[in-house]
Amino acid sequence: MRATRLFILGALADGGPMHGHRIRAAAQLDRVELWADIKPGSLYGALRRMADEGVVEVVRTEQEGNLPARTVYGITDKGRADLVSLIRSVLADTRLRPDPIQLVLLHGGEIGSDELRTAVRQRRDSYAAQLDFWRNLRVEAKPYLTRLEAVAFDYTLMRLETEVTWHDRLLAELADTAEQT
Repeated sequence: MRATRLFILGALADGGPMHGHRIRAAAQLDRVELWADIKPGSLYGALRRMADEGVVEVVRTEQEGNLPARTVYGITDKGRADLVSLIRSVLADTRLRPDPIQLVLLHGGEIGSDELRTAVRQRRDSYAAQLDFWRNLRVEAKPYLTRLEAVAFDYTLMRLETEVTWHDRLLAELADTAEQT
């Protein structure tokens, strides 16, 4: 919820009052699901909860033609304070998130060395495919990126490159271990 909250408050702080559909469209345009664990469909429920908390408020209701009425939300002073707090919290959070692959390596013998190597190879290839996707996306987006958005892309690319490199090392170790047995 923290990423969703950060996105909504940031969108309202930057873009002014808007209805949920417009916030969702902004999320889809920005492809936030690639950057954070945000599901565009979850934004509506989050907006209602945030209104109940007083960090956003209903500004007005709009209706165009036969379309359903849309509630327009704005950020409150409490919401701006919450946004600043969230930004500071994210910047201060340097915890390395555990990856269960480390546990798998402790117990991988349960599935056999061939299956383990195959699964690690598939995992490595999945990271490589994601890396290719992000590299292509970066090239397409380059003309439209701000400098900080370009740095954000590079962060994702570097993380994926590290995953591929680590998996290559793991595959080499698994092959070496197989040769020794």
